[in-house]
Amino acid sequence: MFRHRSIVRVRLSGLLAAAVAAVALAVVEPAPRAAHAAACVGTSGVTVVVDFAALGGGVQVGCAPGDPATGLGALQGAGFTVTGTMRWGLAFICRINGKPTAAAESCVNTPPATAYWSYWHAPSGGSWSYSTSGATSYDPAPGSVEGWSFGAGAPPSTAAP
Repeated sequence: MFRHRSIVRVRLSGLLAAAVAAVALAVVEPAPRAAHAAACVGTSGVTVVVDFAALGGGVQVGCAPGDPATGLGALQGAGFTVTGTMRWGLAFICRINGKPTAAAESCVNTPPATAYWSYWHAPSGGSWSYSTSGATSYDPAPGSVEGWSFGAGAPPSTAAP
């Protein structure tokens, strides 16, 4: 009888430990990749500028090292987290670094024309040009600058580094 009780205790202890570990894993999100929080040097990668000003934030600049195959790859490679829409996936960027919040935009379909992430390109130190391609189909060249600005389609509020 004593052996049976100790086996039950060991099993219950094991189950409790497994449950605690499962809850801990479910609550903790994986850490985002470390952002390269500065413009790329020369042609070492693609510089990415994200303008959060319309959402109450500032402008963040990161570097996607190497030669990312797409604008989306550059955005993610520079350390930004991205959420697409439920309908279009990452072919239509709805959130960058969690902005706008889920309370402001559900990301089911495309956001309104007055409140979306517009996509821009520039040569290093040059002027912004609105992208005629989506971020999943555009291939930025190393040394170039990608820009993202939230609002009604205005370019990032800062010059391309």
